Amino acid sequence: MKTYPAPEGHPLSEIISGYEFRTPETQALQDDDFENPAFLWVDQGEELWNTADGTAGKACADCHGNASESMKMVGATFPKWDAKNNRPVNIELQINQCRTEQMGADAWKYESSEMIGMTSFVRTQSRGEPVNVDFSEGDMEAWKAKGKDLYYTRFGQLDLACSNCHEDNYGNQIRSDLLSQGQSNGFPTYRLKWQGVGTLHRRFKGCMDQVRAKPYKRGSDEFLALEVYLAYRGVGLPVEAPALRN
Repeated sequence: MKTYPAPEGHPLSEIISGYEFRTPETQALQDDDFENPAFLWVDQGEELWNTADGTAGKACADCHGNASESMKMVGATFPKWDAKNNRPVNIELQINQCRTEQMGADAWKYESSEMIGMTSFVRTQSRGEPVNVDFSEGDMEAWKAKGKDLYYTRFGQLDLACSNCHEDNYGNQIRSDLLSQGQSNGFPTYRLKWQGVGTLHRRFKGCMDQVRAKPYKRGSDEFLALEVYLAYRGVGLPVEAPALRN
């Protein structure tokens, strides 16, 4: 099992990608771009990248050019601080800002096929790059602290926190699956359970549903803060998107 040194202040001594907790068969699917079903969404995102939309008549490529060059580090550095709006943004929120402010196009719904396709395409350009989010900008540390509070807060009828599964019990069996550290370096991710690609916030919602809690909305401040904190917990892990999980 491949491990990485934990970032300073991390509660664990080493960090491990969720890839390491999957079966060899699932790992093989992720490793083969021709077999990995998530690449159907990546291909859709590439088409959208080159398609003009909105009143400005622009495509993403008109401003950003070749995604393999302009987006190479993007997937490794988000969420990042947005000084204009005085808050962090993740890739999904940044895409919608570009659409509404630069293209004059309608925002995509958070879990729409278009959003997942574009997010998958953008983040795939950073595969292999280490997660390297800058927490020194703006109030990123405060958002990280808010996410940490949520990570250790017990929710729902089962009275469980994220940490109870992904910190206290990673590597242990739960039903037919192994609990991972709950890292975010593989998102957007194709889940066999979903038979499709989903965002990190969809996974957050699923966890809250499973502990019988009322989930926050995708794109909410709460889920965004949790995403910031998970990015910290995974600093140094290679970006794997689009990963494949159970």
